[in-house]
Amino acid sequence: MFVSKNQKAVAEKIDRTRLYELEEAINLLKELSFAKFDETLELHMNLGVEPRHADQNIRVSTTLPHGTGKEVKVLVVTTGPKEKEAEEAGADYVGKEYLEKIKAGWTDVDKIVATPDMMPELGKMGKILGPRGLMPNPKSGTVTMDIAKAVKELKAGKIELRVDKSGIIHAPCGRLSFDTTALAENVKEIYTTIMKAKPASVKGTYLKKMSLSSTMGPGLKIDHSTLR
Repeated sequence: MFVSKNQKAVAEKIDRTRLYELEEAINLLKELSFAKFDETLELHMNLGVEPRHADQNIRVSTTLPHGTGKEVKVLVVTTGPKEKEAEEAGADYVGKEYLEKIKAGWTDVDKIVATPDMMPELGKMGKILGPRGLMPNPKSGTVTMDIAKAVKELKAGKIELRVDKSGIIHAPCGRLSFDTTALAENVKEIYTTIMKAKPASVKGTYLKKMSLSSTMGPGLKIDHSTLR
C-alpha cells in the first residue's frame, strides 16, 4: 500500500496507545494538519448508554464560547409577525412557502427553526429532514415562539449534541485556525454539557473514551480525567 510523505510524518509523531492532555492534542493536530483548507476540530465521546432506551437517548444543546467558525444558514418556518422577528434576528430564509421547496427536495440550510403551529406540516417531511438532522425539535430549542433568541443562538455557535446508534457523540469544536485556548474552552463546554446530561439509569462507566481529530487528520485519545 502506498504511504504518502504526509502520512509517514503523522505516523512518526503520534502514539495511538497513549492518552494525550487536551491542549497537547490540539497543538499536535495543528502541527500535523496538511490540508489546504481550514480543518474542523472534531470531538468524539463514546458513552456507556443504550440509545434504544428513551431516557438514555441523549439529545442536548450548548453554545460554544468561541463559536464553530462556520457560517450557519438558518431557515425559519413561521407566519405573521414572527416572520419580521426572524428577519431582524438574522435568519437567512423566512416563511411558510419554503415548505413546498422542501417537499421538492430543497435542503440548502444548516438549521431549521419553527413555531409550534408549523410542526404538523414539517412532521410530514420526516423522511427528508430526519436523515439530514434538520427536523426542528423542542429539546434543541428549534421549536419555539422565541424566534429571535433561537436564531441568534444558532448564529453565535449553538450546536446540538446527539448520541448515535453506537452510543457515540460527534461534535464540531471550531476550526484548527482558532487559538489553542479557544478550542480547549469549546471542548470543555461540550464535555461539561454531556457530563451534566448523564441519565440516572446509566450503570457502570458513563464516559468510556474521548478523542479528538481534525477533518483530515488522525484521531488522538484524550485523558478526560484531566477535564474534571
